[in-house]
Amino acid sequence: MIMLLKKLVEIESPSGSEEEIKNFIEDFLESSGYEIVEGDYFISTKSRSELIVSTHLDTTAVKAPFSTDGVYAYGTGVCDAKASIAAILEAAEKGVDFTIAFFCDEEEGGKGSMEFAEKWKHGRMVVVMEPTDLKIASRHCGNLDLAVEVRGVQSHGSLPEMGVNAIEKAFEVISELKKRFKATPLKINGGNDDYVIPDYCRVELDVVIEPEVKLEDALKEIEFLKNYGDYEVSNAYDGFESKEVAKLLEQAVRAAGIDVEYTVMPSWTDALNLKSRYDVVVWGPGELHLCHTVRERVRLKDVEIARDVLIKLNEVIKQKI
Repeated sequence: MIMLLKKLVEIESPSGSEEEIKNFIEDFLESSGYEIVEGDYFISTKSRSELIVSTHLDTTAVKAPFSTDGVYAYGTGVCDAKASIAAILEAAEKGVDFTIAFFCDEEEGGKGSMEFAEKWKHGRMVVVMEPTDLKIASRHCGNLDLAVEVRGVQSHGSLPEMGVNAIEKAFEVISELKKRFKATPLKINGGNDDYVIPDYCRVELDVVIEPEVKLEDALKEIEFLKNYGDYEVSNAYDGFESKEVAKLLEQAVRAAGIDVEYTVMPSWTDALNLKSRYDVVVWGPGELHLCHTVRERVRLKDVEIARDVLIKLNEVIKQKI
């Protein structure tokens, strides 16, 4: 497992550069006896199974190389989501009947899962493997990307009361959004070197929407932003709750001798592109809060557990379907 994970992490695959890792996985699966279907932005095993197990191939830009202390593996992509790739491939070596799918571009626009949902004609349930600390994320938050261009009025820097400070108003925007949602500012830009009260500030935020809140209601809730300037919404998605697939995964987790815990997925995942066609659940090894950072890691034992759960899931599916 360590050597496979090391190999996967050392194949750098930032979004848009997944070709090498696609080729590695294709060779691995073909040598294990699977026939491969390749789209522009995904690869999958050729199967008519009712269940699909998937994860993504791409990572953020490399921030840290692979290393291990025997308990954890470290490095960019090791958790998000190459630990899941390793678990899937090791399960595949044992022989599984469910469809296996790998997506490109998850860290950007989700082109892989979008293409798969449009083109794949089989199956009705999907397990999307992402770091959930092996808890079953049967509730998935919606989200939207928000950019607000806050307007103010310039004045000399020594007389702030004679102007309207756009940066201060941007802080107000952030505060008001946090009262309504889990809103996280990710980028802010305003002001210059002219010793003048800034009349413009742009703030970009990630806004998480609870699964039970409809996107249309969230969009109405943010209309107050018109009082601050122009705003733009992109990548907006409703959340959802899993159905039968979560129960089947729960059976597999129990069969593998692991305690069952449920959680909520707060981040965008490929599941949001798949939910309109499939009953989807998110689950996998690793700690989400460390992903995309120089501290990214995964517990090696959890990767082995994930592999064992997938093997049990294959048995559960054969019994149920």
